[in-house]
Amino acid sequence: MSAHTTPRTERSGLALLVIAAAQLLMVMDGTIVTVGLPVIGTGLGIAEADLDWVLTSYALAFGGLLLAGGRAGDLFGRRRMFRAGLVVFLAASLLGGVAGNGTVLIAARVLQGVGAAIVAPAALSLLADTFPAGPQRNKALGVYGAMGGLGSVVGLLLGGALTEYLGWRWIMFVNIPIALLVLSGTFAVVPGSRGRGGLDLPGAVTVTLALGSLVYAINRAGSHGVGDGLTLAFGSAAVALLVAFVLIQRSARDPMLPSGVLADRGRLGANLVMLLMGAGQLATFYFLTLYMQTIEQYTPMITGLAYLPFAIGIGIGSGVVGPRLQARTATRTVLAIGMAVAAAAMGWFGLLAPGQNPLLVLLPAQLAGGIGLGIGFVAATIGGVHGVAPRDSGIASGLVNTSQQIGGALGLAVLAGIAVAATTGQPQGTPLPDALTSGYTAGMLGAGAFYLAAILTAVLLLRPRPASRNAEPLGSASR
Repeated sequence: MSAHTTPRTERSGLALLVIAAAQLLMVMDGTIVTVGLPVIGTGLGIAEADLDWVLTSYALAFGGLLLAGGRAGDLFGRRRMFRAGLVVFLAASLLGGVAGNGTVLIAARVLQGVGAAIVAPAALSLLADTFPAGPQRNKALGVYGAMGGLGSVVGLLLGGALTEYLGWRWIMFVNIPIALLVLSGTFAVVPGSRGRGGLDLPGAVTVTLALGSLVYAINRAGSHGVGDGLTLAFGSAAVALLVAFVLIQRSARDPMLPSGVLADRGRLGANLVMLLMGAGQLATFYFLTLYMQTIEQYTPMITGLAYLPFAIGIGIGSGVVGPRLQARTATRTVLAIGMAVAAAAMGWFGLLAPGQNPLLVLLPAQLAGGIGLGIGFVAATIGGVHGVAPRDSGIASGLVNTSQQIGGALGLAVLAGIAVAATTGQPQGTPLPDALTSGYTAGMLGAGAFYLAAILTAVLLLRPRPASRNAEPLGSASR
């Protein structure tokens, strides 16, 4: 590592705090609106069928543009793009806080996603530039990976408190002081290395439109059927745009996704596991929030507090169990363990019923699910950036986050349709709370199926490397 990318020891701790706080903020905003969705819908006149777009619009913009954001950091300077993304995110949060209708709010959420797509990959690349290869960087990567899981739960806890006591608009406004604090601390972060080449805007636009069309088609199919004209039109558009993206990547002078990034089977597998984790996690939060507020009639504040076991579980899994397992065994084994625990938790959620004591299922299943996902986030993050060439570190880090965000958008679309089908398929005369709970639990069991698929993916694609090589840091040479 060159001298200009090696920070003074006394500043490395502050640099890690700034980078981790930025990652926490970006991921947190993916779920912070979840608990407040019913209040937001009432306040802005958003139909219940369209409320999920407040979640998915952010996830799509975030995930769809992450690769371009990572490449921009590589080309134009990582700290510079890190700061620029924070400014965009801050402005979008202000716009969302003063939104007068659903269209403006969703537009603000898209803009927040754009800012997050610039910040997140720059943050992970700056982490690699800040910390030397070896145990120090691996520890920092563990902290960063933990933020990916913890941020989602913090968003739920904070969103509930803000919605109940200050109003839903503070879900947006709270980002402003946090972003300003992170910006003020960026002096401690090294500028980061820069590369040469161009930015593949056609590829970025094509893949983002493809993913947006796919999510819309899945959502439309859930309410209007697979044979619906718009469902087929957007589904066909998604396929055509994905094919166009592949062709653009093959012919582009500076492709958004260099072939070498996913040439390693282990990195490909880690990103697929992250996609499946994101697919299960966001949908689980969505269904649990509906169960707690619709069936159990919890207030937003109580709903947020009820997610505390998930936060504790994430902390245990990512901060204690995951790193210890990672030091002793291969990433493949660590991922399989984490996903097995998470899948078991989803099976536990399948026992939910109206009026049930939360100590029997709701709270302990969240603790188990948090532990499993915490273990998985650390291992998948390390696996996703293992051995990548330094010039492509921004792309690799962006792809890790892309997998999680796009997985969340696609998973919610698929599992929401399963939940609706399970609810409407209940026998005539079934009480509404029971029918709705059946739908919610069906969705969470579907999330468990995603986690089981993640185990299979890890076993098939990740090699059983020794732990010492398996935890090789970002940018190390692949052997």
